[in-house]
Amino acid sequence: MKDQRPVVILIFIFLVSIILLIRLFMIQVVDDSFMKRAESNAIQRIVDHPYRGLVYDRNGKLLVFNNPIFDVMIVPKEFKVGDTTRFCELFKISKEQLIESYTSARKYSSVKPSTFIKQISTRDFARIQDFLVDYPGLFIMTRAVRSYPNATAGHALGYIGEISSTQLERDTLKYYSQGDYVGLSGMERYYENELRGKKGVKYKMVNVRGVDKGPFKDGEYDTASVAGKNITSTIDMDLQLYGEMLMAGKTGSVVAIEPGTGEILAMISAPFYDPNNLTGADFSKNYRKLNNDPIKPLFNRPIMATYPPGSIFKIVQSLVGLQKGILFPETTFACNRSLVACHNHPNPVNLFGAIRNSCNPYYHQAFRQIINREVSSNTFKDTQIGLDEWRESVMKFGLGGTLGVDMTNEKGGSIPSSKLYDRVYGVGRWKYSTIYSLSIGQGEMLVTPLQMANLAAIFANKGFYYTPHLIKEIDGDPTLIPARYQIKNEVGIDAKHFDLIQDAMAEALYGTANRAVLKDLVIAGKTGTAQNPHGEDHSVFIAFAPKDNPKIAIVVYVENAGWGGRAAASTASLMIEKYLKGTITRPALQDYVLAGNFIY
Repeated sequence: MKDQRPVVILIFIFLVSIILLIRLFMIQVVDDSFMKRAESNAIQRIVDHPYRGLVYDRNGKLLVFNNPIFDVMIVPKEFKVGDTTRFCELFKISKEQLIESYTSARKYSSVKPSTFIKQISTRDFARIQDFLVDYPGLFIMTRAVRSYPNATAGHALGYIGEISSTQLERDTLKYYSQGDYVGLSGMERYYENELRGKKGVKYKMVNVRGVDKGPFKDGEYDTASVAGKNITSTIDMDLQLYGEMLMAGKTGSVVAIEPGTGEILAMISAPFYDPNNLTGADFSKNYRKLNNDPIKPLFNRPIMATYPPGSIFKIVQSLVGLQKGILFPETTFACNRSLVACHNHPNPVNLFGAIRNSCNPYYHQAFRQIINREVSSNTFKDTQIGLDEWRESVMKFGLGGTLGVDMTNEKGGSIPSSKLYDRVYGVGRWKYSTIYSLSIGQGEMLVTPLQMANLAAIFANKGFYYTPHLIKEIDGDPTLIPARYQIKNEVGIDAKHFDLIQDAMAEALYGTANRAVLKDLVIAGKTGTAQNPHGEDHSVFIAFAPKDNPKIAIVVYVENAGWGGRAAASTASLMIEKYLKGTITRPALQDYVLAGNFIY
């Protein structure tokens, strides 16, 4: 008898297959209990968004905190709505918005949750929460929006908003999802990784009506969110608020720096805006309004506006000339107004007198000696070589390129080179008489207000600076701030040359800025009046104080305010007094600045 085992095995396999097929038929067709159980409970994956880190001023005062808001999330495949009119009335949206939001959610995914109605207030959430069970596929996700208790420093702090499709594409780590909020400007953007925290995930069971049936497997797979790191900024809130009060109704910038650290004490861009207007459900509407405003309140002037530095640049010219051995304290030139216009002052003047009286003809002649070095037999070549050597020295002062402040969109300004003039005028077709306006900080030279404040810090420090920055501590640890903000940058000028400069700047207040003189406190400063071909000149003033132990370096730039000794010097002097003394003892000067009638 032949071996029957293969036949038996085949019969066994056949019988088992028949049994399994019958069982599957019973489960899927005859018995619907499994389907009902699957339909009665579903697992929802809920992202637990962390709270962003808080932001404090240098003295521990709160600048930015979080307010809870609620997003209505939707799973399109599960969503059902009967009475459309009632739904729209309940959620305060139009029928068109309902259709648009639903279509957008389906386009993203029919089975994954996405934002349906954004940023519902606590009050509206309390009103609708009991009705959510009537709409399968909807659930609530708690988020937080930023709030600013003192409505100050909007340009420095920045704002957050919904992530764009472009930003999502650049997110190589895939941390963000559609509908997430990210920092879009200022510190919020620059320190996004520190402030954002870490997302968590919760899995919960819900029935077909969306009723929460508890955590899936007792939360075995849940992960907790981690709040963002708190940041202590370098901003002095009281000084910032005072400066904003003084600059209200004006156009310009104020930047104050602690010279010994590079910490930014105040950063004011006028006109400014209330940062609370760029939070919550009205963000888009308010942003469009601010962005379309002709006075450009969103434009961050301290780091983005570029101007000719005007007469404050004469200090740099003096230092470059001293270091190169071309100028000496006793170097004297006549105030020859046939060369360039000037105002009344003693004539002739040495270097000290030129700084004190801001003598334009002095620097016209001094700059010519710096540039025309007679290092070659070709006059043009001589000027070209001298200009490029001069430019190299000037750029060490942090001019002609970005400083590296912890904000995005910083501009670098411009210190012209021979290549620029070759392009404009042609090779060999320009000479000193073409570029002499650079001698007094005009012409093709452009700097930002931040760079001007940094110049004041260099003069205060006698030849070095720390890169200006807004970060002081991260989670209470000063060692976590970027290392580059603790590097001393030397400008290539011997410290001995700054003694004359500081003395002359202290005396300059009595010559060109007597409004800035403060009893019992020696301020060293320099006025500037930057030419403006489109209207009134711009008022500029840089200063540091106290002269012998500087604690603050400052620039004030007021557009269309005329002479630097009026608007800018007065504002800077008041802010110095506010920071160093805590109170204002010259109410008449404060009233003068607040009135803003500087031209008359």
